[in-house]
Amino acid sequence: MRLTLSAPELWPLFLLLRTCRRSSMPLKLNAAFGTTSVGSTTNVNVSMPLTGSNATPAAAGRLGARRSVLLVRRCMSSLPNHAVVGLPALSPTMEIGTISEWVVKEGDAFAPGDILCKVETDKATVDFESQEDGYIAKILVPEGTSDIKVGSPIMVTVDDKDAVGAFADYQASDGGGGGGGAAAEPAKEEPAPKAAPAAGHDLSAIKGTGPNGRIIAADVREFTPSETAAAAAEAPAGAKPKAPSPAPLPSVKPSGDGAYTDFEISEGAKEAAAKMTISKQTVPHYYLTVDLNLEELLAIRAKLNKDLPDDAQLSLNDMLLKAAALACAAVPDVNASWMESFVRQYHSVDINVFVNTDGGLVTPIVRDVGRRGLKAVSDEVRTLAHAAKESSLDASQVATGTLSVVNLGAFGVKSAAPIVTPPQACILALGTAEERVVPNDDPASEQIYKVATCLSATLSCDHRVVDGAVGAQWLAAFKKLVENPLTMLL
Repeated sequence: MRLTLSAPELWPLFLLLRTCRRSSMPLKLNAAFGTTSVGSTTNVNVSMPLTGSNATPAAAGRLGARRSVLLVRRCMSSLPNHAVVGLPALSPTMEIGTISEWVVKEGDAFAPGDILCKVETDKATVDFESQEDGYIAKILVPEGTSDIKVGSPIMVTVDDKDAVGAFADYQASDGGGGGGGAAAEPAKEEPAPKAAPAAGHDLSAIKGTGPNGRIIAADVREFTPSETAAAAAEAPAGAKPKAPSPAPLPSVKPSGDGAYTDFEISEGAKEAAAKMTISKQTVPHYYLTVDLNLEELLAIRAKLNKDLPDDAQLSLNDMLLKAAALACAAVPDVNASWMESFVRQYHSVDINVFVNTDGGLVTPIVRDVGRRGLKAVSDEVRTLAHAAKESSLDASQVATGTLSVVNLGAFGVKSAAPIVTPPQACILALGTAEERVVPNDDPASEQIYKVATCLSATLSCDHRVVDGAVGAQWLAAFKKLVENPLTMLL
């Protein structure tokens, strides 16, 4: 590749050389300097081979990660050489985040692999790890700031510790230059636990609008004490306070005439809604439903649970997850994804299960269900469900699997047709287990019908990956495993 650059344009090239040196990427540079009437120019031949280790996905990912967080490196400003670092996308679907904790402070040194801060996404709390070495010159976003867009500047780093002091009064707006520039620095504000007493408010009376209901400084500023609470604060000592009325909710906006109430939607809910809309509009869905007789499965479950403690009992859902994974092994075309120009078929069945929490639905992943025993699957589902309700899942536990299973039986729902979660090809919905009258298959019985526990299962499919015949084959395999559970041992 041959480039003709003016002298000021050499700075990006020097940065490229520095990046390649740190990532051990071979790069050849031949330069010939000359002078013209316009100014000095340089003819540069750059050779950057993408073979061997440089062509691996891991190497590409490392460079991609650096690009995602390095907003602008200023070499020609009055300040020492520095990098303005933006909030990285710590998951494929992340668009905004909240810095819940800064692990480092200004002036601290860091090395590759060190945790700089903890970032809350709509699904989990993720560690932001450094990919190079340096020093923290300035933290631009205070701890507890929410709804930070990916790419927004959060800190400044330098290579020389002596340069840290030059950034004491640095603001995010100072990092703008060329191209997109940096976003304005978020206003620094006191954390909610300190701001509430300073404003004369009781923290327990304030409704939080942050992630998982956490109270943020904006909630304190917008909080309006009720009349009874204000009266209690002004009442003379010894007077019996009246029962306080509930604190108003900042996210609720009733109409003036009382005809309706508006509820604000969180950024995470907006993001999930957008994804479901795109899936419904772009993925050609179709649905297949089958009725399952659970008598044999429930009998096997009862026998297995006799030898298990009360807090480790196998659930019906655990056994249905196992059957779904084995059905994917029998019909592997379902365990696949549409990749635009090809279909990717997976060799491990990783199932996303739906857990209802106070903050909405969470879909933790149970990995390699097909090769694991029922007890191991049951224990992990129980652990993930508890972690989801405690909001303690990490990014690896909420990744997208190869199949989703949603069980609505606890709500009395007979059947459902859920929306496929891209890039998955299918999602299985399980209805409530109920007693139904079915034909009696016992030849020795005089009764034509009998009562059996059954449920309906609906498979939503992406027709680009799974056509009707394949979907029917999968449901047939699933039904056989459920109604003849001993075949799961084969």
